[in-house]
Amino acid sequence: MVRKRKRNHTIREISLVTLGACVLLASNVFYVTIGKMHFRSGTDLSPYIDSANVITETTKALRGNIYDSNNNIIAQDSRTYNIFCILDKSRPAIDGEVAYVQDKETTAEVLSKCLRMDYETVMEYLNQDVYQTELGVYGRQISKSVKDEIESYNLPGIEFTDSVQRVYPIGQFSSNLIGYAQSDESGTTVGQMGLELYLDSYLQGQDGSRTYQVDKDGYVLPGMKETIVSATNGNNVYLTLNSDIQTSLEEAFKQTTKLFDVKRVWGGAMEINTGKVIAWGQYPTFNPNTLENIPDYNDFGSQLPYEPGSTLKSFVWAAAMNEGKYNGDTLTDGNEYCFYSDGNNNPIRTYSEDNYGCITNAYGNRYGQVSYDYGLAMSLNTVAVAIQNEAITPATHLEYMKKFGFFQTVDTDGINDNPGTLNFTWPGEKATLSYGHGSTVTMLQMLQAYSAICGDGRMIKPYFVDSIRDYYDSNKIIYQAEPQVVSQPITEETAKQMQSLLSDVVNKDGMTGMYYRIPECKVLGKTGTTVVASDGGYESSSTSIYSAMLALPAEKPQVILYYAFEAKEDRMAHYYTEPVTSVLRKIALTYGFTNNESDGENEVANEPVSDIKTNDMPNLINHTVDYANKKLEGTDANIIVLGDGESVIDQFPKENGTFMTGQRIFLITDKSEFTMPDLKGWTRKDVTGLWAVTGIGFQLKGEGKVVSQSIPPNTKVSQGSEIVVEFE
Repeated sequence: MVRKRKRNHTIREISLVTLGACVLLASNVFYVTIGKMHFRSGTDLSPYIDSANVITETTKALRGNIYDSNNNIIAQDSRTYNIFCILDKSRPAIDGEVAYVQDKETTAEVLSKCLRMDYETVMEYLNQDVYQTELGVYGRQISKSVKDEIESYNLPGIEFTDSVQRVYPIGQFSSNLIGYAQSDESGTTVGQMGLELYLDSYLQGQDGSRTYQVDKDGYVLPGMKETIVSATNGNNVYLTLNSDIQTSLEEAFKQTTKLFDVKRVWGGAMEINTGKVIAWGQYPTFNPNTLENIPDYNDFGSQLPYEPGSTLKSFVWAAAMNEGKYNGDTLTDGNEYCFYSDGNNNPIRTYSEDNYGCITNAYGNRYGQVSYDYGLAMSLNTVAVAIQNEAITPATHLEYMKKFGFFQTVDTDGINDNPGTLNFTWPGEKATLSYGHGSTVTMLQMLQAYSAICGDGRMIKPYFVDSIRDYYDSNKIIYQAEPQVVSQPITEETAKQMQSLLSDVVNKDGMTGMYYRIPECKVLGKTGTTVVASDGGYESSSTSIYSAMLALPAEKPQVILYYAFEAKEDRMAHYYTEPVTSVLRKIALTYGFTNNESDGENEVANEPVSDIKTNDMPNLINHTVDYANKKLEGTDANIIVLGDGESVIDQFPKENGTFMTGQRIFLITDKSEFTMPDLKGWTRKDVTGLWAVTGIGFQLKGEGKVVSQSIPPNTKVSQGSEIVVEFE
């Protein structure tokens, strides 16, 4: 019993001591905050309290990262620092040490070295009659390593504040789609363009803060309240872009620009069954790290409406098939389509000289009676108009164009997209829509529409944002994209029938898409060429838009590549296809489309596909033939030298193009006269290459491979000659 009382007495003593300590501490805080007196020492704190300042420091949140489909960082925030210098001598010393810039010369010497600034410029800042100064752009967003270097000199009066800089590690990478973000006046990074702008509310973080009170010398006094609010970083965005395919596409843009007199190039690739956009871009573009000389703030793929030309023809064929009004063997006049109005502003064919106008094929070529199937394979305008107005009607055609999503926005991921323009009032406007003239569309619409033709008839919406996830926990999903079926404009049967025809466009000799073949697998596709209107018409323009829609593998398409460029008129635009086929090959290798058999142009003799290699074409112009032979040694190229000169004055393929194992390469040493080679067994690509590099006139007849030539082999040929070449 005695022990128990003693224990209770001890507990009471401890409790009283603890209570006393709390009262003492509370009294001290009370005296400090209310009585302005330090309780224990009796020190009058009025001079400190009266001059105390409430300080609020902002802790900058980091903006969310942007990743590609392989988790490579496209955009991220980097913690940086801003430097400022205290110049006022009245600033109180800290711990007895001077707290302002006292030795300006030494300080300027150190800062000019660390910041790579001009010494005199630093001195101009330090000689200002102000309390404190920054150092312009050189003193902003400096790295931690530079900050640490400056601090190692222990310079008085030099202080730092946190800042954040948006950086793009890959540099130029679908820049007009990604856009960029910059710091505003408050130091907050804000999206200015592209996905950085459209997704700003997801990427933007919430800044934190620290609020506290200091005395006149900058010291935090005991008992002062301190409030801390932690910063919350923004969400991370994961895109569908594949960095390998995107890089290949960006490189193709540059190659196209070197091959042709190009104004601009744009392209994109999309998975047909999901709608994931795996590559997207344009050229010229910009580096978001420097933001120098941005040539165009528009995203061509979604915001540039253009007349696509023959890549739009597929939809009038698909409409007729889906309506049950199509017979591929039906014959029609492939020479020209002259028309007048039926009274309802629909074009009606006439052979009378009294007509509204006549539609012809590219370059005015005449084909006589041709089938509907052949009309698509050879991309004949005359057949497109015939199907629109004889198999179906313009109204039915327009109905399907709208079902395919044209002339309306795609509305994906918040990006700005242009609906295009529809001109469909007069007979001529209705007729020209059948072959892609007069009205405008966007590449984004084309990818969406072709997903139905190259898939199972269902139209899939393209998208770029795969998911948005919490910055701290990637398993916490804010948004997850799913394939979205927009509609089903055609049946699966119609889609399969169209795929068969589009496969012929590429894989049959002599057709318009034959130079887009690759060795890895068969490709289907449709080419397009349209003259860019100038001064309200086409006649005075010398600029065209060349485009190609390609899908692979042809047997069961999984990926669409759309590629277009605007350039001076060049009839070889669909022959010099190396930039585009390099992207197709990258897609095939990335997705494993390499087990299908391939035939036609890209096969060399009876070598298996695995033995075929692609080589970059060097610049051989102004070099000797011996030099050229050594430069091409080991490529197994079939080198054909034309002329008796000693130096190469022209070449095919051009510099920066590519060539495959066994491909014929032409080196011109004299354009005035050369010996005619034996063309027997040559393909159209070989002959057109010879045509392009020599400038000699050729007239090509038939399909397949060369069986005869009007000028025999080993005959001297000079400028002004015309050679008739027959294929079979």
